[in-house]
Amino acid sequence: MNKLWLYILIGGVFETAWATTMSLSNVFTDPFWTIVTILIIPISVILLYKALQGGLPAGPSYSVWVGIGAIGAVIVSIIQGQAPNWIGFVFLAVLLAGVIGMNLVSNEE
Repeated sequence: MNKLWLYILIGGVFETAWATTMSLSNVFTDPFWTIVTILIIPISVILLYKALQGGLPAGPSYSVWVGIGAIGAVIVSIIQGQAPNWIGFVFLAVLLAGVIGMNLVSNEE
Protein backbone atom coordinates (compact mmCIF):
# COMPACT_ATOMS: atom_id res chain seq x y z
CA MET A 1 0.00 0.00 0.00
CA ASN A 2 1.47 3.35 -0.93
CA LYS A 3 1.52 6.40 1.32
CA LEU A 4 -1.43 8.09 -0.39
CA TRP A 5 -3.73 5.12 0.19
CA LEU A 6 -2.50 5.03 3.78
CA TYR A 7 -3.82 8.60 4.12
CA ILE A 8 -7.20 7.35 2.87
CA LEU A 9 -7.17 4.42 5.30
CA ILE A 10 -6.29 6.56 8.33
CA GLY A 11 -8.73 9.26 7.20
CA GLY A 12 -11.44 6.58 7.01
CA VAL A 13 -10.65 5.53 10.56
CA PHE A 14 -11.05 9.15 11.67
CA GLU A 15 -14.30 9.22 9.67
CA THR A 16 -15.50 6.32 11.83
CA ALA A 17 -14.29 8.09 14.97
CA TRP A 18 -16.18 11.31 14.29
CA ALA A 19 -19.35 9.43 13.39
CA THR A 20 -19.06 7.58 16.68
CA THR A 21 -18.31 10.68 18.75
CA MET A 22 -21.14 12.55 17.05
CA SER A 23 -23.46 9.77 18.20
CA LEU A 24 -22.05 10.03 21.71
CA SER A 25 -22.66 13.80 21.69
CA ASN A 26 -26.44 13.18 21.80
CA VAL A 27 -27.20 15.56 18.94
CA PHE A 28 -24.48 17.95 20.07
CA THR A 29 -25.93 18.40 23.56
CA ASP A 30 -22.95 16.83 25.39
CA PRO A 31 -20.19 19.46 25.28
CA PHE A 32 -17.26 17.03 25.66
CA TRP A 33 -18.25 14.74 22.77
CA THR A 34 -19.32 17.70 20.66
CA ILE A 35 -15.85 19.26 20.99
CA VAL A 36 -14.16 15.91 20.26
CA THR A 37 -16.31 15.53 17.13
CA ILE A 38 -15.50 19.04 15.94
CA LEU A 39 -11.79 18.37 16.43
CA ILE A 40 -11.81 15.00 14.63
CA ILE A 41 -13.74 16.01 11.50
CA PRO A 42 -10.97 18.23 10.05
CA ILE A 43 -8.35 15.52 10.60
CA SER A 44 -10.37 13.11 8.49
CA VAL A 45 -10.93 15.66 5.73
CA ILE A 46 -7.28 16.83 5.73
CA LEU A 47 -6.09 13.25 5.25
CA LEU A 48 -8.45 12.87 2.28
CA TYR A 49 -7.17 16.18 0.91
CA LYS A 50 -3.53 15.07 1.24
CA ALA A 51 -4.27 11.89 -0.72
CA LEU A 52 -6.02 13.86 -3.47
CA GLN A 53 -3.26 16.45 -3.51
CA GLY A 54 -0.75 13.63 -3.94
CA GLY A 55 -2.46 12.51 -7.13
CA LEU A 56 -5.04 9.89 -6.23
CA PRO A 57 -8.21 10.14 -8.32
CA ALA A 58 -11.09 11.81 -6.51
CA GLY A 59 -13.83 9.27 -7.26
CA PRO A 60 -12.17 6.11 -5.98
CA SER A 61 -10.45 7.95 -3.12
CA TYR A 62 -13.66 9.49 -1.82
CA SER A 63 -15.56 6.22 -2.25
CA VAL A 64 -12.99 4.24 -0.29
CA TRP A 65 -12.72 6.95 2.40
CA VAL A 66 -16.49 7.06 2.93
CA GLY A 67 -16.74 3.27 2.70
CA ILE A 68 -14.17 2.80 5.44
CA GLY A 69 -16.08 5.27 7.60
CA ALA A 70 -19.39 3.54 6.94
CA ILE A 71 -18.05 0.05 7.57
CA GLY A 72 -16.29 1.26 10.70
CA ALA A 73 -19.48 2.88 11.98
CA VAL A 74 -21.35 -0.40 11.54
CA ILE A 75 -18.59 -2.28 13.36
CA VAL A 76 -18.78 0.19 16.25
CA SER A 77 -22.56 -0.24 16.33
CA ILE A 78 -22.13 -4.02 16.48
CA ILE A 79 -19.68 -3.65 19.38
CA GLN A 80 -22.25 -1.46 21.13
CA GLY A 81 -24.85 -4.21 20.75
CA GLN A 82 -26.79 -2.76 17.81
CA ALA A 83 -26.08 -5.40 15.16
CA PRO A 84 -27.97 -5.21 11.87
CA ASN A 85 -30.11 -8.13 10.69
CA TRP A 86 -28.75 -10.64 8.16
CA ILE A 87 -29.71 -8.46 5.19
CA GLY A 88 -27.69 -5.64 6.73
CA PHE A 89 -24.67 -7.94 6.86
CA VAL A 90 -25.17 -8.81 3.18
CA PHE A 91 -25.13 -5.13 2.25
CA LEU A 92 -22.12 -4.56 4.51
CA ALA A 93 -20.29 -7.28 2.54
CA VAL A 94 -21.29 -5.59 -0.73
CA LEU A 95 -19.97 -2.28 0.59
CA LEU A 96 -16.72 -3.90 1.66
CA ALA A 97 -16.32 -5.52 -1.76
CA GLY A 98 -16.92 -2.13 -3.36
CA VAL A 99 -14.29 -0.43 -1.20
CA ILE A 100 -11.74 -3.10 -2.05
CA GLY A 101 -12.72 -3.03 -5.72
CA MET A 102 -12.43 0.75 -5.97
CA ASN A 103 -8.95 0.54 -4.47
CA LEU A 104 -7.90 -2.19 -6.93
CA VAL A 105 -9.17 -0.48 -10.08
CA SER A 106 -8.05 3.08 -9.32
CA ASN A 107 -5.62 4.60 -11.82
CA GLU A 108 -2.80 5.78 -9.63
CA GLU A 109 0.63 6.79 -10.84
